[in-house]
Amino acid sequence: MICKSPYQIAKAALLVFIAMVGMSMSTAIPTLAASFNKTGSMNAARENHTATLLANGEVLVTGGDNFTDGFLASAELYNPATGSWALTGSMSVPRFDHEAVLLQNGQVLVAGGYDGTNCLASAELYNPATGTWTATGSMTTCRDSFLMISLPNGQVLAAGGGQLTSAELYNPTTGTWSATGSMIFGAAGGVLLPNGEVFALSELYNPSTGTWTATARDPIGAGSPVALLPSGDVFAGGGIQGNSIYHPSTDQWTNFPPPPCTTLHQNCEGGGALLITGKVLVAGGITQVPGQPYPTDETNGIAALLDPSNLTWSTTGSMKVSRVGETVTVLLNGNVLFAGGETFDRHRGALVPIADAEFYRP
Repeated sequence: MICKSPYQIAKAALLVFIAMVGMSMSTAIPTLAASFNKTGSMNAARENHTATLLANGEVLVTGGDNFTDGFLASAELYNPATGSWALTGSMSVPRFDHEAVLLQNGQVLVAGGYDGTNCLASAELYNPATGTWTATGSMTTCRDSFLMISLPNGQVLAAGGGQLTSAELYNPTTGTWSATGSMIFGAAGGVLLPNGEVFALSELYNPSTGTWTATARDPIGAGSPVALLPSGDVFAGGGIQGNSIYHPSTDQWTNFPPPPCTTLHQNCEGGGALLITGKVLVAGGITQVPGQPYPTDETNGIAALLDPSNLTWSTTGSMKVSRVGETVTVLLNGNVLFAGGETFDRHRGALVPIADAEFYRP
């Protein structure tokens, strides 16, 4: 038997008390409710811009346009830790309706778009370590609002855009582009599937053969936003007719009702993202307001959540600033950053580009 002094007994009792208090305090801390929160605004209002999540967790925003500055070559970085934006090196030319992807070496490839006058085939690389841009090989043809995806082998697929069906591959090692098989239908949106193929809404690209094959067509023709679900299926946005999920394993579509906030005169799926919870967030869009002699298209900030397991929708508050055409980026901490786009200006009676940004906490 081990005898303890009164001091040892008192000390042990105190430690037990502290531990119990700590446990009660930890269990008393409420779980933060999902919500939209304001964050720092960009240095320039932007629409038709790109947003790319960097390896260090920051977000690189490039180009776009606004009423004050016209077409933008500037770029800036969002720091989630401080909620602030800082200008970084500018691109060599203004670009809007261009595309950007993160390469395996940590650099960002930006290609195509318009400079305000011409359709662009040029491409350039952003180095996060130096904050500078360098030119790289140009695409074989100019493209805007096209599909651009990094492949598992490190190459980048660029396809479609406008009326184009052609496709090409960027090789980061040589900095050059080469033609690959052409698309069947052409599309601007797509996702990389777990098997390494690219799904582009009714067709598949196989990197090993460089060819496209047709898939089943969606009966209701859903489109963006497009998100790869944890199951390997693909969510496609929609309208009043409903939304869709594509099942690559069976080459079939499942159609289901749209969120309650999508009606005959309103859409709330201007942007979307897959959350770390496995649910799909959609937010923002256009609401048609009756008026004379014509109705007015105004923006809304309504948001909804889809549970893919049972295809049911639930509400989740509204954005701080109503908007459409924003970039949507899932951050490393699971929050979702909404940046720029357009909002309805009641004084002008029109949509105007904005610099405002906010994030959604799941």
